[in-house]
Amino acid sequence: MNLAQFDNSWYKPGRPRWVQALWFFIGLPLLRCPVIPSLAFRRALLRAFGAAIGAGVVLKPGVRVKYPWRLKVGDHSWIGEDAWLDNLGDIEIGSDVCISQGAYLCTGNHDWGDPSFGLRVSNLRIDNHVWIGAKAILCPGSRMGVGSIATAGSVVSAVVGDYEIYAGNPASLRAMRRIREAIPKARIGVDPGAAAPLET
Repeated sequence: MNLAQFDNSWYKPGRPRWVQALWFFIGLPLLRCPVIPSLAFRRALLRAFGAAIGAGVVLKPGVRVKYPWRLKVGDHSWIGEDAWLDNLGDIEIGSDVCISQGAYLCTGNHDWGDPSFGLRVSNLRIDNHVWIGAKAILCPGSRMGVGSIATAGSVVSAVVGDYEIYAGNPASLRAMRRIREAIPKARIGVDPGAAAPLET
């Protein structure tokens, strides 16, 4: 390779340089700041920089977002401490999604067959009810289907089908996720094999 020939001038982040600078020097440090406890503040901050953030989204301290204007998050999703959303391309996250601590969502790569190591950008999509485990990596162009799981430490570079559980490096299908029926709150902690109380 000849990295002196690297040229990514074709890439457009989507906002002028002054907006990028405002985000990197003010917005991002505020988003990541551990002494600001307000979830509402973090949601408002991302929205102010162009992100589409749904209702009830939980953003923990240390979350890193490359470009907020390339981020869309549905309702009631959780993004854990030190998760990194490296969104050179668009990242779309559905509703009721859990992205655990230290997960890395990557949208940029390099063409290793190109002598100048050219930049490649691909979008990421995570459908509803997905769980991305701690320290998991989603590679450019991957997609998580509805209800699917990428286990802790897995490296996903594929299209994961609905309710599929992927694990390992490289991640592969290990099982299918099955969702139990909701347990009535009055029954939580009760032995499921015990007889129900008689109604009087």
